[in-house]
Amino acid sequence: MRIEFARIAAGDADALADFLAGEDWPYHAGTQDREAVRRRAAEGGYDDEETRTFWVLADGERAGLVRLQDLADDTPMFDLRVRAAWRGRGLGTASVAWLTRHLFTELPGVTRIEATTRQDNLAMRAVLRRSGFAKEAHYREAWPAPDGTRRDAVGYAILRRDWLAGTVTPPDWADEPA
Repeated sequence: MRIEFARIAAGDADALADFLAGEDWPYHAGTQDREAVRRRAAEGGYDDEETRTFWVLADGERAGLVRLQDLADDTPMFDLRVRAAWRGRGLGTASVAWLTRHLFTELPGVTRIEATTRQDNLAMRAVLRRSGFAKEAHYREAWPAPDGTRRDAVGYAILRRDWLAGTVTPPDWADEPA
């Protein structure tokens, strides 16, 4: 499978709205409204100084979306969505590898990249670990779920120095005073 990443274009608002509103995103808070997505796209909410959004193209098909956020900060975050029909085929791992390389090579001020996901999103957690991200936090009942409940969330990050060295430096979990 050929995987490519293409930055969204000004004319992609309808396709973006269809993508986000036309799919079930079980591990994301809330649902997407087509008109709200179109409005946000028109206002630059998917592509501006702070945010860049890319299609994940699998054999030429729009199979996923990567949204890079907080780009003016030294610690950007990202949102990754893969269509249900394409899940389990390595697109998540390829996307995280690509966005990590992209952020660290294109933005020299970036020192770390953070990711937060629901505790029960085992696939994404595995992708993050495989991609060199270390678990740094566990937030109890912090993630609003579509059904109105609150779920635990976990935070991961990769440091530039670890990415360059091909290592993972875990946090010191034994740092609590006696």
